[in-house]
Amino acid sequence: MATIKDVAARAGVAVGTASRVLSGSPQTSPDSRSRVLAAAAELGYIANGPARSLRRARTDVLGLLVSDIRNPFFSELAHAAEQEARAHGYTVILANANEDAAQADAVLDVFASQRIDGLLLSPQGPKTPRLEALLASDLPIVLLNRSIEGVDAPLYGTDNAGGVAQALKWLQRRGHRDVAFIGGPETFSTGAERHDAYLAGREAHGICTDDALVDAGDFLADGAAEAMLRILDRGALPTAVFGANGQTTLGAMRAVHERLGAEAASLIEFVSFDDVEWFAFMSPPVSAVKNDAPEIGRAGVRGLLALINGGTATSQRIATTFIDRSAGSAA
Repeated sequence: MATIKDVAARAGVAVGTASRVLSGSPQTSPDSRSRVLAAAAELGYIANGPARSLRRARTDVLGLLVSDIRNPFFSELAHAAEQEARAHGYTVILANANEDAAQADAVLDVFASQRIDGLLLSPQGPKTPRLEALLASDLPIVLLNRSIEGVDAPLYGTDNAGGVAQALKWLQRRGHRDVAFIGGPETFSTGAERHDAYLAGREAHGICTDDALVDAGDFLADGAAEAMLRILDRGALPTAVFGANGQTTLGAMRAVHERLGAEAASLIEFVSFDDVEWFAFMSPPVSAVKNDAPEIGRAGVRGLLALINGGTATSQRIATTFIDRSAGSAA
């Protein structure tokens, strides 16, 4: 079995430094914490490290790391999670990854040194040494809306395939064939699942299968605008655009208006995976797949508390609803 000396040697730090990191002391540098936690995970030592020892005394504090607090989906999720935790006597420490893996790792470093009883995590991509260290520490962790390959943790998230199917049915009812799809990063499970569901279902709904109409951004408006311009630069002129989240839809709309002008842009219908409050006030209003972000947040907290209390937690996919704001709809 690895010793603290082994961890220190692997990390290239003094034994005292390794001890401080593994005991949760804040008197260590981010670089030292990163190296020590990574070494401990590689050697299997972390099972006796900070998270386990700190949990001998419960603090009734949970960590919550969301992908982008500017995204209304995550702000709603965070608010509901905080309220659910408060109802059970827990306080939530909220952190924002800003859709950046390095920033997420820095937050995980901080959480590793803090006295939290469990972690609610919306990942930024594949697992990293910092996340592996937390997983190896037996700190209770649940994933919110995004899964990670190779990580066996309960997932509370959106029914992505069901939501895409709702949008495809709407596009078919509206008579669209030439549809542009702007996805998100396939390194995110949400991006991959929505992209795959769209490709798998478009032909059955009478939608063109030309991949020149498909591109991907970064789930942020600027990246989506660039993806939309790439589609237009290929000579495609879609009658509808399907954005893989709210920010993606916003960026695609902006690019279409800037490139084609207001009159031509008005002839293109937009549909979004993720509803945004101001979609209802657009002219014309934007139809959308509505996630139940609050229920995802509440379910995640309930699952995490079950793990903290020695029980089990089961992954859940929360159903979406479709908000039809098109002309002549009953909505």
